Amino acid sequence: MPQSKSLTGRTNLEVADIFRGEAVSYLQDYGARLSSSQKRVFSDIQACRTAVMGGHVGACDECGHRAISYNSCRNRHCPKCQALARAKWLEQRAAELLPISYFHVVFTLPAEVAALALQNKRLLYGMLFEAASRTLIEVAANPRHLGAKEIGLLAVLHTWGQNLMHHPHLHCVVSGGGLSQDGSGWVASRKHYFLPVRVLSRVFRNKFRALLQKAFQRGELKFFGELQPLADPDAFRRFLTAATQREWVVYAKRPFGDASCVLKYLARYTHRVAISNRRLLAYRDGNVTFRYKDYAQESRQRTMTLPAAEFIRRFLLHVLPDGFMRIRHYGYLANRHRRQKLATCRRLLGVLEPAVTDAEDPEVQPFAAGCETEATTRCPACRTGRLRVIETFERRPRRCGELSQPRPPQIIIPFQDSS
Repeated sequence: MPQSKSLTGRTNLEVADIFRGEAVSYLQDYGARLSSSQKRVFSDIQACRTAVMGGHVGACDECGHRAISYNSCRNRHCPKCQALARAKWLEQRAAELLPISYFHVVFTLPAEVAALALQNKRLLYGMLFEAASRTLIEVAANPRHLGAKEIGLLAVLHTWGQNLMHHPHLHCVVSGGGLSQDGSGWVASRKHYFLPVRVLSRVFRNKFRALLQKAFQRGELKFFGELQPLADPDAFRRFLTAATQREWVVYAKRPFGDASCVLKYLARYTHRVAISNRRLLAYRDGNVTFRYKDYAQESRQRTMTLPAAEFIRRFLLHVLPDGFMRIRHYGYLANRHRRQKLATCRRLLGVLEPAVTDAEDPEVQPFAAGCETEATTRCPACRTGRLRVIETFERRPRRCGELSQPRPPQIIIPFQDSS
């Protein structure tokens, strides 16, 4: 069944289509290897915005047109369920921006450590946050570099590369300056230079190594498959030495132009999943083709075709442990004292305190979160009336990983190979 394309050339193929088409065979072949979290993600994405999730029937108060709306799964790994969460989160962050420079710093784990992280996700991803944040705060506090006692830092975990392989790295948005040592002044960084990358790399490497050593000594690390020999102390010591003998990758990008540029960046990076639906090109004959950037070739757009089972395997690599926070704040943006510290920063920079809106009022947020926008309730037939809920239906109980609807026909979408 051919899929329609929009004027921009995008197709309506979704990750959910691939999951539904391969669910029976994939669960039969690989279901025993999946964690409960992975099974839940696999199941939720299939069911998202289908009758399985329940929904409601709306009727137009002008023309009587009726429309069925199905509920979303709200799983944070679902490509279709992040738009509203991202919009609300960005609105909150916009009120915290200061009229200063902001820098983008990326911390990446080397391949051998990344393999260990895949078997110890909660522990090593947490170490990545801890080592990177401590590195930025410590180096920024050094009088030889910036001399700021407290900077503002937002960190976002990504575990994937463009080809969907496991590639854990941390994107950090860092304030170009911070509070002075006594807290009575603002220390600004140079306009186009924040902190020395080589120093950041070595401090980060040493801090992460120390955290790994402590975790091994406490018996917190797990080793499976090819990594099982590392359970031996001598083998682990050799592994750690080899992994930390070379420089670790810390990449500092150009500073952001202004506050609006910071928000555009955040919109792209904060609530993303392994792959967006817009990058999918074709699903046919048990293969999936998608678009990716080849960073080794000056970020050229290329296409990659994978067996559907391999595509699903790579996607599920990036399912995070339950309750793991992939967006964290540090320094004067830390949750426990953000409001007070930001007020101090604004006072020192001569910036007025932003007015509190109803959307920011904690007593209003629970009600606002459940409201539909005018665009979603306007009648698609007459374009003047509003859809009013006249009937609701509950979600259907299902087993983890169960198909949400009958297997769809194979999808064929023409595309041009850009390689």
